Amino acid sequence: MTAQPAIESPTPAPWAPVEESRADEQLAVGLRDGQEAALEAAYQRWGTLVHTLAHRSLGDPREAEDVCQQVFLAAWRGRSGFDPARGTLAGWLVGITRRKVADALSARTRRAELVAASGAALNVTAQVTHDMANHVLDQVVVQHELTNLPAPQRRVLELAFYEDLTQPQIAERTGLPLGTVKSHARRGMHRLRERLVRSDFSAARG
Repeated sequence: MTAQPAIESPTPAPWAPVEESRADEQLAVGLRDGQEAALEAAYQRWGTLVHTLAHRSLGDPREAEDVCQQVFLAAWRGRSGFDPARGTLAGWLVGITRRKVADALSARTRRAELVAASGAALNVTAQVTHDMANHVLDQVVVQHELTNLPAPQRRVLELAFYEDLTQPQIAERTGLPLGTVKSHARRGMHRLRERLVRSDFSAARG
């Protein structure tokens, strides 16, 4: 028997598309089996599609990028729920994208309602005083003061303020221990309260 000549590939890939549909099926099986290479390949193959869909709906590249990351994280965590008999992996990812876009739009609506609702209380840590709630409602001032906080504290408070996430949800999103999230929230709120009080004091003197 004559030996078949070897096909050299300078950059071999785990999901080389000999036949696109077959390659997609193999990729789907790899992802469902928990192979990280399959997740990376799925991102390379459909990441642009997911980002484009999110950007068209949201109109904000930063939000679209965040949604894109959430989609593939959700796909990885929920990979056991993917059923090839019910559709393709690409279709499944598009479905997750639509849900994440809907979540982002809902969060945007909640932020607008938070700013518009006079006297609304915002529960970030165990307690938020009435005076603090009034300050938080002024989104412009709060956003300005948030930028002066250390990055970890700012991230935790932004997720609480603008995405309406609970502390366990923030821990899941960021990968931080729940105790660390609580610590960042407590210290961030303390610093933010001090800065807002100083800001009001300076404005009153001006």
